[in-house]
Amino acid sequence: MDKNTPAIYFELFNEIAIIQQLSRAALEAQLPDGFLQPHFAVVNHLNRGHDGGTPLVISRAFQLPKTTMSHTLSGLEKHGLIEMRPNPKDGRSKCVWLTDQGRAFRGETIEKLGGYMAGVAEHFDQQQIAATLATLKQLRVYLDENR
Repeated sequence: MDKNTPAIYFELFNEIAIIQQLSRAALEAQLPDGFLQPHFAVVNHLNRGHDGGTPLVISRAFQLPKTTMSHTLSGLEKHGLIEMRPNPKDGRSKCVWLTDQGRAFRGETIEKLGGYMAGVAEHFDQQQIAATLATLKQLRVYLDENR
């Protein structure tokens, strides 16, 4: 391995971290008062087909302590964006379901990000983004499988 190789991988992850910080700020600027990126992330996760998971399963997906996820879920439930139902498998735990209001919240937030995304689109064409996205997806899959 070339001695400079680790530096380029560090630089990659550093750039991803900075992009995450900047995109989080842009997202949070569009969220209603009292909502943060973690709230949106859970709603988005559930919308992507993970409805019905237990808080423990969701906390593991986000690599967070269950208590942290429980706090986030409590806020989402208070605002009617999710619904907690008894787990049909054991009756003791709960399962988390996205409500219609939660789906609308997600859609409205994405719509509000339209101007921000249009600015990005002015500087990067779709082919460039698609190529970058393919590599990032491969990287995410590798990291997820090797955590």
